[in-house]
Amino acid sequence: MGIIKPFRIKSFKNKNPIIEFKNVSISFENRTVLDNVNFIINEKTIHGLLGPNGAGKSTMYHLITGLLEPKHGQILINNQDVTNLPVYLRTREYGISFVPQYGGTFADLTLNDNLKAISEIVIKNKNLRLERINYLISKLELENIRNIKAKNLSGGERKKLTIALSLLSKPKILLLDEPFSALDVLTIKMLQELIINLQQENNITICICDHIASSLLQISDTAMILSNGKIIAQNSPSNLVKDIHAQNAYFGSNFKIN
Repeated sequence: MGIIKPFRIKSFKNKNPIIEFKNVSISFENRTVLDNVNFIINEKTIHGLLGPNGAGKSTMYHLITGLLEPKHGQILINNQDVTNLPVYLRTREYGISFVPQYGGTFADLTLNDNLKAISEIVIKNKNLRLERINYLISKLELENIRNIKAKNLSGGERKKLTIALSLLSKPKILLLDEPFSALDVLTIKMLQELIINLQQENNITICICDHIASSLLQISDTAMILSNGKIIAQNSPSNLVKDIHAQNAYFGSNFKIN
């Protein structure tokens, strides 16, 4: 696959906020990780999150999922205050699903049995479980490896399995943590196309955090830079790389998306 950007059609995408941080701050011991952070992510878009190591990107994901609570501020999902809601309620009521950078699978179970195990938790109707599993295996082109144990899958195959697991519950918000990490160029392009297709066909909101800036920006509708506990820039990819604050904090002056 060549250039990804033509697949990104953002002119008609909705501009209704689905995730919003209002004056959110959080500290660990004496270190401030997020300092009065404000931002909006619109529904049915692909949104990128960039920043140097230790900037607070993982903390932001944990705040969205409910693994952490902020010291100050509000977290809104679908314009509802979820600041104090636990993880299971955010998952069940607001359709949040998370794909971790590492782990996320049962190593000694086959790909198919991984999907069966999680489906028993997130899909109540037994008759719908097999239907959903078969759909995802077909959609993500996993048929040839459905009986292979997770520990024997390649990096790209394992990443597709974790994405399939996250999609069992038909989420409305999908959080991807470092999906392109440690993958070869062809596998990254395969995942880029998969992410775009998932967003367009399922009308879900996808948030991606990654250090491979070019791969992330090629498929994002919008993106933001987090540095020193603050959002220093948020814009479309083409405008973000021109932003002087983003250049000084992250990109440098010679960075290009392609």
